[in-house]
Amino acid sequence: MWMVLSSLKTPAESMQVPPVWIPHTPSLDAYEKVSGVVNVGRSMWNSLVIASITTAGILITSMMAGYAFAKYHFPAKSLLFSLLIATMFLPPIVTLIPLYRLVGSTGLNASLAGIIVPNLANAFGIFLMRQFIAGVPDDLIDAARMDGASELLILFKIVAPSVAPAIAALALFAFVYHWNSYLWPLTVLQGNAEAYPIVISLSRLLSYNRGAVNTGLVMAGATLAVLPPLILFVLLQRFFVDSIVGSAVKG
Repeated sequence: MWMVLSSLKTPAESMQVPPVWIPHTPSLDAYEKVSGVVNVGRSMWNSLVIASITTAGILITSMMAGYAFAKYHFPAKSLLFSLLIATMFLPPIVTLIPLYRLVGSTGLNASLAGIIVPNLANAFGIFLMRQFIAGVPDDLIDAARMDGASELLILFKIVAPSVAPAIAALALFAFVYHWNSYLWPLTVLQGNAEAYPIVISLSRLLSYNRGAVNTGLVMAGATLAVLPPLILFVLLQRFFVDSIVGSAVKG
């Protein structure tokens, strides 16, 4: 609420001490200035492409790998799953340089593909899906196999609806995380401003006023940037709450 109200203040009200909560003369000038400093439409589109494709990839790979770990028996399954969990403890900064060199060797640097491709699988997503899919009755899956259903049909027509709250929660987590991602896109894009997501583009607002931060301008940009994740949360809120309740009951 403070962010939205601050975006409607005049520069004088933004700097006033003590702070003014409700602007006396609400103004949309800050939003007009944001459009003049940052290509909001292009940056929002870049962020939407990155977050949407990455989220879709994470959902597919997490469901397939989680299904395999939960319902299949194969050599070294426990070891592989333990190694997968161990990768969750690695700070992103540790893998930044090796991953950047790998992306550079494939020619995907300075492009949106370089941001998206390395993030199409996620250890946390696989872990989450495995935990929920393990709760799906084996009898239900065996009955589908006896009826001649393929494994993909079982996964997407039987298992997926059973763990829909977990899928919605993972979709929300993944979308918000990659929408707000800053360091990895900044590293990969190498100054390619046309491909900047909204989070990087908005950093220009901090230096817009010759070193003096225009609070209203920054808050207006932040308000625009937070709208898509907020809308997604509202749409998935019921599933998100169901996943929390389901995990609590399961625990």
